[in-house]
Amino acid sequence: MKKDIHPDYHTIKVVMTDGTEYETRSTWGKEGETMQLDIDPKTHPAWTGGTGQLVDRGGRVSRFKEKFKGILG
Repeated sequence: MKKDIHPDYHTIKVVMTDGTEYETRSTWGKEGETMQLDIDPKTHPAWTGGTGQLVDRGGRVSRFKEKFKGILG
């Protein structure tokens, strides 16, 4: 295996939308950082059967709807 070509693999904490937490190993962030999820299997309609609502935190859905409002109807 070549040296110095692989990303740093370390432990981080992941916080789900309902507040539950777990630790995992990842290349994301730095050792000990916390990843706060906006969407996870407990809230995403793909896993909940379409009963959940997605939260438009960045305004992306709103911008998309505004941009294509004539096409979408």
